[in-house]
Amino acid sequence: MATEPIPISGLARRLVDEGIVEAETASKATDEARKAGTPLVSYLVHNEIAEARVIAASAAEEFGVPLMDLSIFDLDGIPKDLVKEDLIRQHNALPLIRRGARLFVAVSDPTNLQALDEIKFQSGINTEPVLVEEDKLSVLIEQFLHAQEDDGLGDLDGDELEDLDMEAYDEGAPPEEEDATGGTDDTPIVRFVNKMLLDAIKTGASDIHFEPYEKTYRVRFRTDGILNVVSTPPPNLGTRLAARLKVMSEMDISERRVPQDGRIKMKLSKTRAIDFRVNTLPTLWGEKVVLRILDPSTAKMGIEALGFEEDQQEMFLDALGKPQGMILVTGPTGSGKTVSLYTGLNILNTSERNIATAEDPVEINLEGINQVHVNHKVGLDFAEALRSFLRQDPDVVMVGEIRDLETAEIAVKAAQTGHLVLSTLHTNSAPETLTRLRNMGVPTFNIATSVHLIIAQRLARRLCSECRVPLDVPREALIEEGFTEEDLNTGFTLYEANPDGCDRCNAGYKGRVGIYEVVKITPEISRIIMEDGNSLQLGEQAREHGFNNLRRSGLVKVMQGVTSLAEADRVTTGH
Repeated sequence: MATEPIPISGLARRLVDEGIVEAETASKATDEARKAGTPLVSYLVHNEIAEARVIAASAAEEFGVPLMDLSIFDLDGIPKDLVKEDLIRQHNALPLIRRGARLFVAVSDPTNLQALDEIKFQSGINTEPVLVEEDKLSVLIEQFLHAQEDDGLGDLDGDELEDLDMEAYDEGAPPEEEDATGGTDDTPIVRFVNKMLLDAIKTGASDIHFEPYEKTYRVRFRTDGILNVVSTPPPNLGTRLAARLKVMSEMDISERRVPQDGRIKMKLSKTRAIDFRVNTLPTLWGEKVVLRILDPSTAKMGIEALGFEEDQQEMFLDALGKPQGMILVTGPTGSGKTVSLYTGLNILNTSERNIATAEDPVEINLEGINQVHVNHKVGLDFAEALRSFLRQDPDVVMVGEIRDLETAEIAVKAAQTGHLVLSTLHTNSAPETLTRLRNMGVPTFNIATSVHLIIAQRLARRLCSECRVPLDVPREALIEEGFTEEDLNTGFTLYEANPDGCDRCNAGYKGRVGIYEVVKITPEISRIIMEDGNSLQLGEQAREHGFNNLRRSGLVKVMQGVTSLAEADRVTTGH
């Protein structure tokens, strides 16, 4: 027996009458939202049934509630401690402004009178609704609640940053006598460091640089591959900042003459933790400390999110499916090689396989994989770890980097004797990887018979889809950049970044995407390798097979509107 459709009224009826939502869809959405205990507007927007902007405009006209643009609203002006977090999240409503005996509450659905009543009851202040767009409200609520969180990490406002100047600091005291353990006197130092770590995570940074100079001190975040200055604390606090970071990462705070390595683990919630890989470097004016942010979720985001073209992804998956052979990933530091390798390992990580990795250092912990941290001080290098792996009957072996002939020979031998080997090299392109192995001293026959796939990669900033700007470039200039006549005849639109950006991006870019050169070792390429051919011959043969080089892959991303021509030039010029 068919169920009766849920009657629709209020905002849902208005949306149906205006043709924004179908009646049947509105009825179903009303029912589903009620069952899920979420506001109807939240359900419509999150399920992409209707745009937040359209709903807000319609609701404002229907109910005569003022419409406000949250993108111009200052987070610091929101009244704090009036309403509990669970109530804000339950109703997706946020107190915005307090004016005397009235509290203006941001809502995306003005018919949600229960939200206004409960906020009035909890705050003890009369409430009035202000209509806002659902998606912008959700973002502002998250920002507000993050700012209110106190996970033992503290918070630091502008006044407390000023207090850093006033901290007692005896520059004449011997280093050993400084209180660098984060005691009571150093509470602002502790808060400042914690704030930097949290801000870096929230902004999606990959690295944090604490840098001392003679008369200045700066903190920089690397966001989407670009470094930006985020803070300039007083230079006389450099020693304490370095000491605090060394304490957190369990380094020797009394040793300042040699570089040190450590790790910090920060628990953001019961289910999410972020690791920081920490390195100190003695410089002319003190210790520079760099933190690499290691988010385990990046290793589990799926191969589709990396940026491979369809044929490249198919070749990668095909190579991962083979029982033996070698897959090499190459590129400079910070080009995303580790994420590519971990993504492959996650695909292979089943209970039927024995997987072992040798890494320097282990960056992200993966459940079900035996990870070994290389330790050169005790003689546990890549070659020794590989030898040990092969005694334990592995199915898949991952070597962090092939740096020398000994490691290369053992990896090749493993790939020839029934093991799937994944590793990295520091070369610029796929053909150069093959010549690099040969220059190390690996016989050409062994290279040709062990290597199955080479992936060269770069990371380019992804254009913000909300504010990217069309760019008109003369046909001749595009031909010079490397586009073909066939490309130009497809009529693609070229985009550039909006330098002013929007509230969802960073100067017109948001996130990064991989640009790949994926070369499968075919019989023809094997023949060139065994005939001692150079990288130019190998590259020419790869192009004949239709394998895009890095430059071509970058131009494909430009034609797709994923990145800008300027960004493609930055990461692929010369390739």
